[in-house]
Amino acid sequence: MIISTRGRYALRVMMDLAENSSGDYIAMKKIAERQGLPLKYLERILPVLTQNRIVEGIQGKGGGYRLTRRPEEYPVGEILRLTEGDLAPVTCLECGAEPCEKRAECRTLPMWNKLHGIINAYLDSVTIADLIAGNI
Repeated sequence: MIISTRGRYALRVMMDLAENSSGDYIAMKKIAERQGLPLKYLERILPVLTQNRIVEGIQGKGGGYRLTRRPEEYPVGEILRLTEGDLAPVTCLECGAEPCEKRAECRTLPMWNKLHGIINAYLDSVTIADLIAGNI
């Protein structure tokens, strides 16, 4: 499992929104400038976060984005699953994957299942607030 630029940037956006929150909407351009991120990337990330009610956004003058919850209520795993999809360590465990023909006799499958659980449990135990505070 490799976390892509999209997932890493989504976490940076969430941290930026949390750190700069005053209740007002924050323009996508401001986030991009502060984080040194290409605006084109944010144009693909923020709609996903908005559609899933992770952030709320409004268009037009005074528009932008803001969090819908407190930073401690956002598990990192939730953000990464939205932007990355399944966090499975092997393809046979991905959601919607074709069942492997060797599944019944695969002696490594229990290990991969356990690793998948550990990865998800850890990422769900870390919040945006933890990242901001450096409590990792």
